[in-house]
Amino acid sequence: MDPVLLNDWHPVALSNRIEAGAMLAADLLETRVVLWRDSGGVLHAWEDRCPHRGTQLSMGTLHDDTLTCPYHGWSFGKEGRCTRIPALPDAPLKAQVAVYHVREQYGLVWVCLGTPAHAGPPAFPEFADDQLRKVWCGPYEVHSSGPRIVENFLDMAHFAFVHEGILGDKQQTVIPDYTVETFDDPEYGSGVWARQCYAFQPQASKAATGGSDIEYTYRVVRPLTAILTKHPPGSIREAIALLLQPLTETTTRVWIVMALNDFTSSDDALRAFQDTIFLQDQPILESQHPARLPLTPGAEVSVACDRMSLAYRGYLKQQNLHYGVLR
Repeated sequence: MDPVLLNDWHPVALSNRIEAGAMLAADLLETRVVLWRDSGGVLHAWEDRCPHRGTQLSMGTLHDDTLTCPYHGWSFGKEGRCTRIPALPDAPLKAQVAVYHVREQYGLVWVCLGTPAHAGPPAFPEFADDQLRKVWCGPYEVHSSGPRIVENFLDMAHFAFVHEGILGDKQQTVIPDYTVETFDDPEYGSGVWARQCYAFQPQASKAATGGSDIEYTYRVVRPLTAILTKHPPGSIREAIALLLQPLTETTTRVWIVMALNDFTSSDDALRAFQDTIFLQDQPILESQHPARLPLTPGAEVSVACDRMSLAYRGYLKQQNLHYGVLR
């Protein structure tokens, strides 16, 4: 297991999907996880595997803050320790379920399978801005590696071809030069960003009534997290966060959280707009070969407007990421 991702935080569910007394199964880094909320509202994340014979605990029952395996009825309390073996009531209770770190932030449940290398999930300060409306989109299941998906998110040159008529126009395909830098900021975290990025967009958002040149800033703050901010003319900055849940090296669940200045459109309409964009990207992502992102110099041909992609690949090398990439 790659320690970079093992020791990072990953989104696995919407917080409001897990009520007190409820369980939810999730997958992360080829590991089955069961999420459950106890009677006091505290969230727990365990390996979804009974240590006796490997049955999924999420198939069992949750009662009085105790999970009971459906196979042999072994029960486990809040700390993951076995509290009862029905077949041997007097047997020593040594069994222990693997317990993981869990946090709730940005309306999502975040899990770390290892020892957290960061105090919490990636920085997303726009989420705290009361002037911006929050909308959750997805999750989308993609047969591609997390790094491939992030790189696509950072790419503007595909707008005119994959998102023609919405985010791009085939009559205006040139990508002007932009600035790429590393950053370390108390508010935005640290990583690599691209600033002064401009693209003409026929419909930059659900609320847009015509085409315009839109200024973007892209920032990568964790290996599988990227956030773009849009600077619409005459309006306040908006943000879209791409937050990835790696299931395996080449399968990924994609969560998108939007912080928008649109208080008119319905949640369903905003999600439908984002669904349209992402579902145009999905077949492209799933067609890419190899599915893992190649970090070897010269493995793929790059040009000047790919500078942010190349900076992202350099960032992954510096982070020493191996999962979902080819080195």
